[in-house]
Amino acid sequence: MLNQDLPEQNIALYIHFPFCRRKCNYCSFVSYTSRDTDIIAYLGVLKKEIVLRATDKHINTIYFGGGTPSLLSNEQVEDILSTIGSLNIINKAAEITMEANPGTVDTSYLTAIRKSGINRLSLGIQSLNDSELTLLGRIHTAAESREVVLLARNAGFTNLNIDLIYGIPQQTVSQWRAILAEAIELNPEHISLYPLTLDGNEPLYHKIERGELPALNPDISAEQYELAEDLLANHGYQHYEISNWAKEGYECKHNLVYWQNLPYLGIGVAAHSYLDNHRLANTSDLDQYLSKFYSNVKWVIDWEEEIDSKLQLAESVILGLRLSQGVSLNEIHGRFGIDLLSQYSSQVDHLAGLGLLEQTKSHMRLTRRGRLLGNEVFHQFLPA
Repeated sequence: MLNQDLPEQNIALYIHFPFCRRKCNYCSFVSYTSRDTDIIAYLGVLKKEIVLRATDKHINTIYFGGGTPSLLSNEQVEDILSTIGSLNIINKAAEITMEANPGTVDTSYLTAIRKSGINRLSLGIQSLNDSELTLLGRIHTAAESREVVLLARNAGFTNLNIDLIYGIPQQTVSQWRAILAEAIELNPEHISLYPLTLDGNEPLYHKIERGELPALNPDISAEQYELAEDLLANHGYQHYEISNWAKEGYECKHNLVYWQNLPYLGIGVAAHSYLDNHRLANTSDLDQYLSKFYSNVKWVIDWEEEIDSKLQLAESVILGLRLSQGVSLNEIHGRFGIDLLSQYSSQVDHLAGLGLLEQTKSHMRLTRRGRLLGNEVFHQFLPA
């Protein structure tokens, strides 16, 4: 059940569901195909980990990510939420998001998970062009992408995000404009746009390496990004974070915890946590996660590190710069007891001189050009 009296807290709970029907051609996330028979066992372990690690936490947001969480049955979603609710730790106004892929849901399913407590849906549409979807290795069509928005509305969802990818090989600026225009027509409350990135092991990467596809073009990606900034602004979407736009009041509360460098707890295979100035990651090995947990080991940590004050400060600045409002000078002073502009005077002067950084009365933020070159800016604030 929801606790009606919990004070406002900034603990975000992430739950990883690492199962997919098929691995996408660009995906480097931890996910498993052809392991459906392990789902029931995985959920049993997941619930044990929730009870073990979340009992003393107050949860403001919950996020079901993957993988493909919409492969969970409604009963399984309800079971997980009931486990969390039994700990009496969920804020009554909690934002509860679930990622869902077109082609894996119908109206009855969406209606059921909405009644179970899911109040925000993040739809992995990625493109509204069938040839691009095929290239990306998605299992759905553009028609199913359009349909899933209608299904979600019919199921009672009033807070929808759609994910789209740009910078796809052979994708022109005009094609991207058409996709954006159609996405706007779908009228979601939130839109996330991500440039295609490849780490080196994905099928798309190997196609490019073999010369079967053109290399990723950062200049075209930059043009597509700037087009999105202008087009979405003209249709009432506020660009509140480098990759995210929202109608007023529909910013993702869960992700804002990350960008404000506040505590979060990750449950499940490969999930990351940031608690008490420590960052840690669960094992990414599904078999190890299952076997160790049933061997009465608390849970299997892949790695852990303590974040000292210098790195905390640097990460707070870097993550805060992802937000369009930038980093609050007062919040940094209150949290770390320093004057941000004095602490980083040389970096700030250098980046401002390059037109990548600017100041308001209360914040330091990226310029429009700085958002295109964010990684170069962020690097300047890392401790030596």
